[in-house]
Amino acid sequence: MELGPVKTDDASVKALNYILEAWEEGTESGIAPELMAYAALYTALTDLVASFGEESVVSLVASLGSRVQKGEFTIYRARH
Repeated sequence: MELGPVKTDDASVKALNYILEAWEEGTESGIAPELMAYAALYTALTDLVASFGEESVVSLVASLGSRVQKGEFTIYRARH
């Protein structure tokens, strides 16, 4: 099953499609996915700080640990 861009007028879905297209282009160019992830996190955090301030971003980041542990960002689970 191939996943592709979702067609919609929703701005958040459009934004995600742009990020996914850039991610695909970067990885196809040989950039390691973890380096793309670090670059994406850095870019997102600097933009959020510029838009909302450091304290708001600190609150957001502080909430991520429990969300990761609950599996909110897990697309697949490795079999052990």
